[in-house]
Amino acid sequence: MRLALILLTAALFTLAAEAQHRVLLQGKDRLAIVGRDGAVEWEMPWSGVQDLHYLENGHILTVDRFRKVVEINPATSAVVWQYDAYRKNGNRDKRIEIHAVQPLPEGALMVAESGAGRIIEVDRDGALLKEVPLKIEKPDAHRDTRLARKLANGHYLVCHEGDGLVREYDGAGAVVWEFAVPLFDRERADGHGPEAFGNQVFGALRLDSGNTLIATGNGHSVLEVTPEKEIVWAVHQNDLPGITLAWVTTLALLPNGNLIIGNCHAGPGQPQLIEIERTTKKVVWTFEQFDAFGNDVSNAVVIE
Repeated sequence: MRLALILLTAALFTLAAEAQHRVLLQGKDRLAIVGRDGAVEWEMPWSGVQDLHYLENGHILTVDRFRKVVEINPATSAVVWQYDAYRKNGNRDKRIEIHAVQPLPEGALMVAESGAGRIIEVDRDGALLKEVPLKIEKPDAHRDTRLARKLANGHYLVCHEGDGLVREYDGAGAVVWEFAVPLFDRERADGHGPEAFGNQVFGALRLDSGNTLIATGNGHSVLEVTPEKEIVWAVHQNDLPGITLAWVTTLALLPNGNLIIGNCHAGPGQPQLIEIERTTKKVVWTFEQFDAFGNDVSNAVVIE
């Protein structure tokens, strides 16, 4: 019995050690890389981030105060490139907010412009390569979009927070698929924490199967939806033992098939990132540094 307990403890320790990750995140006015041991490896003052990318060259692609797309070199903590959406490509004097950006092949960038109601692609000189209009039912420069991604087929998968919808657009801007985030017969509730409720969708991830994983924001859930709009898999607010989902944001699939879930506005004692096995929904890793990064970690990247 004692030997079995020792072996079980060793196995659990090995699993925990293997499951550790380096994390790039922003919170409490700090942009930081946290090592596998939980110690901060690098940081600089930064705020207002809802999209983050760790580039192959080790640089960080993110947003500055919702108006500029920037590339940061952590080695020098310097901004080495920027695109000012307030001043470029017809946006002067318009209220524009950038909540999503994506690096594209050959150095181009996709930028989702809330307020302008469009997705653009630009080169590194800021020249406009492409413009795609978005369908927005409840225009609001702060809520038109959250995360958006260009898909392998050239389409764009866009989360419309204000509309409570995920829409897929073709290259010309036609809506070819959309999914309205359901309220599941519940009443809306204001706020940002676990007590709030709504359909203010934050993120979406297209799977190889053609299904779509959706982070429902203040819907406190992750949904897997088929092209026919059927929900075939879900994690809801209290499905994970000891964890309460609040504003669900980040979604990422790891090479082993596990899913990373961002858990923003959940409060102290709750993880800001959660890794689960897709088939069993077993929690295999969490990241919780509330004292260091606070309650507003809206986006984080696991660095492998």
